Amino acid sequence: MNKHFDFMGKRTIAAIFSVLLLVVSIGSLVTQGLNFGLDFTGGTQVEVGYDTPADLTKIRALLKESNFADATVQLFGKPTEVLVRIPPREGKDKAEVGEQVKAVLKSVDDSLTLKRVEFVGPQVGEELRDQSGSAMIFALGLMLVYVTLRFQLKFALGAVAALFHDVLIVMGFFSVLQITFDLTVLAAVLAVIGYSLNDTIVVADRIRENFRKLREGDGVEIINVSLNQTLGRTIITSLTTMLVLTSLAVLGGELIHGFAIALLVGVVVGTYSSIYVASNVLLAMNINREDFLEKEEEFPDVP
Repeated sequence: MNKHFDFMGKRTIAAIFSVLLLVVSIGSLVTQGLNFGLDFTGGTQVEVGYDTPADLTKIRALLKESNFADATVQLFGKPTEVLVRIPPREGKDKAEVGEQVKAVLKSVDDSLTLKRVEFVGPQVGEELRDQSGSAMIFALGLMLVYVTLRFQLKFALGAVAALFHDVLIVMGFFSVLQITFDLTVLAAVLAVIGYSLNDTIVVADRIRENFRKLREGDGVEIINVSLNQTLGRTIITSLTTMLVLTSLAVLGGELIHGFAIALLVGVVVGTYSSIYVASNVLLAMNINREDFLEKEEEFPDVP
């Protein structure tokens, strides 16, 4: 059988690499956890308005100099309206924090008006954190059922192993670098699940087709042929997606930066896992032609 790349010949190295990434990711998640954003920890939101379009870079620098380095600053609807989000401050209520932010910003622009001050309690943040975790587990469970019905259990286990692999590494990336993990990043993680599954299913469909069509070769050779046949599609899809996400990460602003980074890491890891993780699991479970033979229906003898 002709093949361009011997992907499965490097499967042992790939397995070791995946294990190392998972160990680092899980170790970081256990030891230092995620740097949860205001959506999960609670805190104060301060909306202010200006007479002219706001300079976000200047506002961020001003807040950083005034002991609000952890504040998140973004436009809110209009170029003249700004939303400042600040993590909880011990011993200070929302009104006090709001007045402090107003005083800092008004020191350089007297046209500023304080529109509203809201407080997100830690209990709400804790509920969001628990519900988001349940959403991810539920999504992975549905994927297992879908792939089992669409293909068979061996493919389902391979696909779900790849999904867990991708989710843990993306979350581990945010944990190691302590990048803020908020609801936009969570949305990206759920999107990674869909992207990775789509890529894995394309490969799985070709593997199933080749097991039924090709008369020569063992499992390793047939999976290699299948991976090479889908390689062009995988590269084009991944590269075009990464170009868009890179643009969003660089030019999209602070609000969408975490979302773009999570998806960018997820696309890279998802492409890798659809080639190596899911296929490795199939070989570990000894996938073979007998798994794809249709059972003959037995009819009773007619007297």
